[in-house]
Amino acid sequence: MGFIDAHVHVWTSDVETYPLAPGYSTQQMEPPSFTAEELFAHSQPCGIDRVVLIQMSFYGSDNRYLLDTIARWPEVFRGVAVVHHERGDLGDEMQRLRQGGVRGFRVYQLAAGASVPLDSTEYETLCGLAGDLGMAICPLLAPPLLPAVGRAAGRFPGTTFIIDHLARIGAGKAIEQAETVALCALAGHPNCCVKVSAFYALGAARPPHDDLAPLIRQVHKAFGAERLMWATDCPYQVLDETYEDSLALVRDRLPFLTDRDRAAILEGTAARVFLQD
Repeated sequence: MGFIDAHVHVWTSDVETYPLAPGYSTQQMEPPSFTAEELFAHSQPCGIDRVVLIQMSFYGSDNRYLLDTIARWPEVFRGVAVVHHERGDLGDEMQRLRQGGVRGFRVYQLAAGASVPLDSTEYETLCGLAGDLGMAICPLLAPPLLPAVGRAAGRFPGTTFIIDHLARIGAGKAIEQAETVALCALAGHPNCCVKVSAFYALGAARPPHDDLAPLIRQVHKAFGAERLMWATDCPYQVLDETYEDSLALVRDRLPFLTDRDRAAILEGTAARVFLQD
């Protein structure tokens, strides 16, 4: 098996078949589309065999385009969906999505004070059922909300929690050591993993991204390679950079990684979490 990209968004310009969620417009779709075929033009030359699709915010909790893309290429894709965590038929919906290739659920935790923390009672059912079904919870969050993830992980030890994009440390600002320490504190929970991803948006936010090496080294030391997974966050990775710019940092540099570490980060962890049926 080749490399696995653990975080890609896809969408289509066909908004009649796949309408946008309330509050979104076609003007926000940049690029206008990013289909599986468009992804393959970037990923396949780089040796990417499998991909985890993340539900695009344009579609809200209507996961049809995600599911239809998985159904067309079931040998390539698995998915992370979005659900309303307090819907009455949540268990049935989660099971239905699992049958369609979904292996996790995205939770938005974007700003302290503006987001309900993951350890609140509102998320009890979602977190508990995810563990029962062998599915992950994938928070996109701001660093101040990391402790709540730790509390949730302690309460639901059978559920895997995957932090997106290195907790967005260094997004639009300098990398802060206190935030890195907060992320690394989650390593005390064996059911917590981290996506080493979205390099285009972190730190200096330009290739070759070597400025991110100290952050990645600390996270690697805390979690070990077996709980880290690489991803691009396409299509955003390829708007101003190349797919190769993301892959090369982990594949070719970061001298503190062994060959075994690279294999885990580029393939093994994502395969274990998302691709075991």
